[in-house]
Amino acid sequence: MRWKHRYSVLGIILVSYVICYVDRMVMASAIPFIAADLQLSPVAMGQVLGAFFAGYALMQIPGGLLADRFGPRAVLTTSIALWSVMTALTGMASGLLALLAIRVLFGIAEGPFASAVSKTVAQWFPARELSRATGLMNGSTALGATVAPIFVVALIVNWGWRSVFFSLLVPGFVLALVVWRYVVNSPVESRRVTRQELADYDGDVSSQRVPLKETLLQSLRTPSVLWCAGSFLMLGMTNWGMLTWLPTYLLQARGFSAEKMSYLAAATNLSGVVGFALGGYLCDKYFRNNIRILISIGAVLTAGFTYLAATASTGEWAVACFAAAFLASGLSITPVLTLPMVLVPKHAVGGAFGIVNTAGQAAGLFSPLLIGYLLKVTDGNFKIVLYSMVACSLTAIIPSLQIRYRVQHREAPPDFEPVPPQPVQQPVR
Repeated sequence: MRWKHRYSVLGIILVSYVICYVDRMVMASAIPFIAADLQLSPVAMGQVLGAFFAGYALMQIPGGLLADRFGPRAVLTTSIALWSVMTALTGMASGLLALLAIRVLFGIAEGPFASAVSKTVAQWFPARELSRATGLMNGSTALGATVAPIFVVALIVNWGWRSVFFSLLVPGFVLALVVWRYVVNSPVESRRVTRQELADYDGDVSSQRVPLKETLLQSLRTPSVLWCAGSFLMLGMTNWGMLTWLPTYLLQARGFSAEKMSYLAAATNLSGVVGFALGGYLCDKYFRNNIRILISIGAVLTAGFTYLAATASTGEWAVACFAAAFLASGLSITPVLTLPMVLVPKHAVGGAFGIVNTAGQAAGLFSPLLIGYLLKVTDGNFKIVLYSMVACSLTAIIPSLQIRYRVQHREAPPDFEPVPPQPVQQPVR
């Protein structure tokens, strides 16, 4: 099989997401050590973990609209460079207020990245390959979360928690340069794409750009986009709750050492890589015309395994259940994040993904805060926390069953109401 340039683009995106999630998730593993150094309470720890998502969620829709209007290349490059600076600044924080301010700014800097990536994948991959590309893309996020605990503990043991954040500045700048050089806005703009590869798109390689208001209206007028957002909100409450608090849970509730915690947390996150990739495969192969069923199956399995983790008799058995829950979570989240790419025309994908991902990242804000509060009022009872995650996963099924879409009708979903085209003003000669 002849290598196609879109696979190189996907490879760069995968590496970008690994580094993105290493930058993002080092805080989850470092927060117990930061809390000990700066003497933070569980509520303050939840505020630090959630502060990133305040800025991140705020930038989802604006970031998507900017990617729609100006193309994803510039948005990706700028976002990577800025978040790398914010990561390094995190290592300079001297107290809670400084940490909160930097984490919010970090979220704002990284916020446009996800929508711009979604826009890139929608532009570069034919509809028949979208779910698998999305599954691999999301799998790379789990891979970043897998690397983070091992990376954090190795550096903290030798150089302290601040070194973790300083070390990520240069890799971020190198990545920004690579993205700018090799990831252009669409196949038609790339000199590396052959005529044979362009034929794979069946003529659907438009890089049309329209006013920001139109792209947002097209997404808001598609009810399934909003149902998708509702489902991702509840799935995200569970997913982000596990991602951000798992290291603390393993240290405090199960009594593992810091070194053993790092490997166990990495192992559970690694199962998410499999779940995302498997979700993309199943979506393309068996659920193309009924994506909502796969979302529901993944949500039920996530709830079931989370419940088993809460009632596990040993820490090792709890870790095994968490690993299965992360895998199941990937089965449901991959189709949720594929839908914005196919529910609206390509020129509006950034805005649609921004709406859906805003809901998911709002969960990233509220979930750590809720867990911190629950731990405070229950005197550190993690079992109550896990039961709340079970409820969130099951609730996600309700909006997912309202989604209506058949993948082969990419450009005209049944509940999509197009915005009438505006007349083009001819320049005066």
